[in-house]
Amino acid sequence: MLPILQRLSTGPRGAVRALVLAPTRELASQIHNEIGTLARFSGARSTTIFGGVSAQAQIRALRDRPDIVVACPGRLLDLWQSKDVRLDKVEVLVLDEADHMFDMGFLPTVKRILAALPKRRQNLMFSATMPDEIRGLASHVLDHPHVIELAHSQPLETIEHALYTVDETRKTDLLCHVLGESDFSSAIVFLRTKHRAKRLAQRLDDLGYSAVALQGNMSQSQRERAMGGFRSGRFNVLVATDIAARGIDVEGVSHVINYDLPGTPEAYTHRIGRTGRSERLGKARTFVTGADHDGIRAIERKLGAPIPRLTAAGLDSRPPSPRRRPAQRGPEPRGPAQRDPGRAHTARARQAGGPVHSHVSRQPRAHAADENFGEGVLEHRPARAESPVQHTRSEPAPRRVHAEPSHHRAQQRPERGAPQSTRREHGTGGAHARPHAAPARGQRSAGGHARTDKGARKSSRRSRR
Repeated sequence: MLPILQRLSTGPRGAVRALVLAPTRELASQIHNEIGTLARFSGARSTTIFGGVSAQAQIRALRDRPDIVVACPGRLLDLWQSKDVRLDKVEVLVLDEADHMFDMGFLPTVKRILAALPKRRQNLMFSATMPDEIRGLASHVLDHPHVIELAHSQPLETIEHALYTVDETRKTDLLCHVLGESDFSSAIVFLRTKHRAKRLAQRLDDLGYSAVALQGNMSQSQRERAMGGFRSGRFNVLVATDIAARGIDVEGVSHVINYDLPGTPEAYTHRIGRTGRSERLGKARTFVTGADHDGIRAIERKLGAPIPRLTAAGLDSRPPSPRRRPAQRGPEPRGPAQRDPGRAHTARARQAGGPVHSHVSRQPRAHAADENFGEGVLEHRPARAESPVQHTRSEPAPRRVHAEPSHHRAQQRPERGAPQSTRREHGTGGAHARPHAAPARGQRSAGGHARTDKGARKSSRRSRR
């Protein structure tokens, strides 16, 4: 900021000549405070513009025509569209934390703000991390830039960093173990999501720790109260996300704990850089689960060296036991053996070459085609001679035709002159024999006799006698 303040010391006053864009309110407030300290005797004035608070106080500050505006992109675009701020006199544009400025979805808003600025201006971009894809995007914003990189991938030598392998369900217990170390004074705990950060801070508070959360759903007054309490020592554990923690600059942080593994190697370097400042020693601890090994390998490749591993008694994660493959089974037998355990047992015995013992007493099937069904799975016993009709489970037994009582036979006895074929033949056809129907008039019966009206009349006379 010193070169910018020197440039603003000469030239016209009463217009916004320097614009600083930051991704978070905390970072914008911190930049504004630093400008106030550096520009105390220069006469340059600055103001902040960001969401989460009433816009009326910011509009009144803009009417005083400050020289420097430190803003978040969303609220600045709203005030520019309402003509409460003019950007046509800007000489210097600063994009702080440029990678997250583009990565957090601010790119469309930033492009609209850039279109409202003068074509001739100086552009400055600052970022602790600069991935290759963001670097290519920034090249479209800057015109033949000069790039300065200062050990962007190597952590400070004053930081002692290490990994803990732990199950997901034991992370909180391991966190309490790390916070109980003798050299602990204050810590920043990083998580991926704001909801997890809020729950963890509440959990630590219930366990007796002076913990506070810093996440996106908090109002500006809550954020300021949390940061003020952490700086003053009222809270010694700050649970935050990467986005909310951008721009946090607190002296004397002894521990940085990655409760959740950062998404990129650059983010890892940025996180652990919150400790070990001003030639002070600091510790960085990272909790790793089974799903984080690929991310750890990427971080170690970026650093060019392996990260030391530590263990905590009773809290280290053990590799899962190998899963046993189920025994290979042959295809399920089809037919009766699938429903009959006795047949299945006999089939297994025959496949093994041992003796076959059938323990299921079943009657054989009535048809020869059924005897081969299942290919000899069941031994059939010989049928008893006294049962001429065999029954099966699936077929009902045929009805036997019994001899009729004597009184019925007397009533239905054929006439003496009638042919023998009209009588019931119980002995020749067995149970399936059926009586033959009497032939019609003029037809010849099976025995060769013809039924005539004369013979019928004679029979009638004999019966009356």
